[in-house]
Amino acid sequence: MLAFFDYLTAAVMTVIAVWRLPAVRYGDAHRRSLWGGYAGFAAALWLSTPAVMHAVGRIPVVDLDALLKHFASTTAILAALTYVATSYGKTSAPVVPRHVAVSRWIARVAYKAGVVGAIVLTVLFFTVVERKTPSADFVTDHAGQWGAAVYMSVFYFFPLITTAVCGYQWSSAARRAESSSMRIGLLLMAISMWMGLVYTAARVALIWVAVATPLSPVVEQEVVKATAMWMNVLFLLVAVGASIPTTSTVAARWRTWRTLYLLYPLWRDLMEAFPGTSLYPPGSRLRELTRSHEPTDVRLDRWTQDIADASDKLRHFAPAELLFVAEATVASHPDPQPAAEAYWIKAALQAVTTRQPNQQPSGPLQTKPFVDTDGEAAWLVRVRKAYSEITAAQAQQLLEQAEEGPAAA
Repeated sequence: MLAFFDYLTAAVMTVIAVWRLPAVRYGDAHRRSLWGGYAGFAAALWLSTPAVMHAVGRIPVVDLDALLKHFASTTAILAALTYVATSYGKTSAPVVPRHVAVSRWIARVAYKAGVVGAIVLTVLFFTVVERKTPSADFVTDHAGQWGAAVYMSVFYFFPLITTAVCGYQWSSAARRAESSSMRIGLLLMAISMWMGLVYTAARVALIWVAVATPLSPVVEQEVVKATAMWMNVLFLLVAVGASIPTTSTVAARWRTWRTLYLLYPLWRDLMEAFPGTSLYPPGSRLRELTRSHEPTDVRLDRWTQDIADASDKLRHFAPAELLFVAEATVASHPDPQPAAEAYWIKAALQAVTTRQPNQQPSGPLQTKPFVDTDGEAAWLVRVRKAYSEITAAQAQQLLEQAEEGPAAA
């Protein structure tokens, strides 16, 4: 059961780290720190799973998985501390609250202490920790050994400070949060940090009690299992707390991605008709929807502009009467205005391949009262829906009618 929760917690933290990966490229410094915390904890949690421990065990360094896990955890802790220290309170404020000032001071000192701590951990690991045989569980198998107790105490120093700082800051921020989702998310994260403080204190107490008074192996194993499950629960609370405030962001990103998916056929046909309109030639739908060089909202804004630019170029190929004929053709259509624009685009694209451009462009499409990119994209989705239902024969017939004049419609 514990192994299942180890894998579950590691997988959940990995999903969050991947979800927040764009922050590395597009986010500011403190959001990159937040991603570093999630990524570091994900790595540490995976190093606690049996499969990864077994894989690392093939390297001829006894208990290397424990050292790597502690390095990853320390890195994640320092990143989380940096995020918390820089997230609350404005740097330019004339008076910085004492708790914010203290948090920032701790964060600045923590980096230097982290480097020193990593060096001390490495030295202790290879000198005073008894590592004759590989450990199934580092704490249990080294219980009662003073060298391992010193090593673990140095490691637990960082989470002890960090959980206290983060727990206080997030508790304070939860009280001041304006939205209920942010308040709930921060409260859950604060609870997880106070749980982390209890976990760290319990682990430190366990290793030193075992040194002072030998404990029963059964007692040691039960305490270690209980604290390990406690840690899994606190990380799941972190995951839930971090996800709640971003539900609106997730929904918005999904809507944007779905809009791009729907607009792709229309955008592709126009970009293939007028190479150079877009920044790059259109690829397959899968390739376009999985590009990571720009955020989805920026890409949607660019696609709508590309479609508008290409539609303007179509005016040099569309007959002057084409829009009037298209409007007459779709008079009984359930959504006539977007359908008329769709027919106009489809027929004008036919003209691109069969006719020379006109010196004078035909009249522009009707002006729509768009207030933002989302409004324009919603309109284009309606256009694309009608566009996908028009056959090449229907477009050709419409084009011929426009050539003959409105009377032929």
